[in-house]
Amino acid sequence: MNEILDEAYERLHGTGPEWGDELSNHGPMAAEVLVRRGHADLVPRWLDAYITRLDTLPSPTERITEANWQSALSEFGRIGDWVGYFTEQLREHPWRDVLAIWWPRLLPGIVAGATHGVIRVSHALRTLLAGDESAPALTELAHGLAWWAGRSTGVPGFAAPAGALGSAQALEAMWRIPIQQGKVADRFGQLGPEFSGSLAALRPAEDPEDARSRLTDLVTAATRKYLTHGHGSPVLLVHMATAPNAVLNAFPALPPELWAPSLDAAWAASAALVATYAPPVGAPRETLPVAPDTADPAVEVLGRAAENGDEHVIKFADTAVEVYARTGDPDVLAAALRVGLLLGG
Repeated sequence: MNEILDEAYERLHGTGPEWGDELSNHGPMAAEVLVRRGHADLVPRWLDAYITRLDTLPSPTERITEANWQSALSEFGRIGDWVGYFTEQLREHPWRDVLAIWWPRLLPGIVAGATHGVIRVSHALRTLLAGDESAPALTELAHGLAWWAGRSTGVPGFAAPAGALGSAQALEAMWRIPIQQGKVADRFGQLGPEFSGSLAALRPAEDPEDARSRLTDLVTAATRKYLTHGHGSPVLLVHMATAPNAVLNAFPALPPELWAPSLDAAWAASAALVATYAPPVGAPRETLPVAPDTADPAVEVLGRAAENGDEHVIKFADTAVEVYARTGDPDVLAAALRVGLLLGG
């Protein structure tokens, strides 16, 4: 058990997953990153400032059961009911069993909360997989699953991969909506046959290990792409990398037969964000930041993100450092620095 993280979870579990005008509560996710990345000492003070903006979790209204859950799916007004349902399920059953049942049920709605549902679930899973199966950690998983269920939203024009392109090639070739303006719903409303064709251009996974390899490549490509295209929407485009990385990090907790459909869903979510927010032409590389020239640039990037304090900067840096550990590509660390610059760091 990590006392600092569990205390953060307990403080946050009285708050809702969204606040204001459908803004996302990143508190538990950012706290998990700070603790896991060696900055646990910053969490209490960071949370003191962050929690003041959040709304209270709504009270339950009607019990969700195995018999009626489908009618409550996508009903955000019942978020209190969903939290109660998953808290009960995780108290009565092993968390891996609950996840194996609900992951495929929720996967078609992966865009829930602008992908924050699956991201929050993944951060909770990292805590559990690290050995903290305390009551606060299990309750955090309940909150993540509840958010995903309450905001369940599919990718318009979803098409299963059926082509020949690799992940990076398919992302680079992604079609763009004609008018990149308006809110998420306005932009997603422009996704039609052209987008479906771009989705289908990805080569399907041959087996679970191939699915993991393809998803890893997608996370790498999306992280790199932020460096040149992140200015199109500094906040929303963070999730073209962090959402598929959340799915990838959930694989150790999932049955292998769920890996290929998880790749398909993660690809669709990431691709939809590129199609609706990423400009067709990226910024010239010579105008962009470079990775720190230090003995351990990854540690430097994480330290700068923690000092910045913005939740998106923290979470993207976490993904970028994972990609850097696999690839050694300094541009993914430069992408993390760009997030900080674009968001005022």
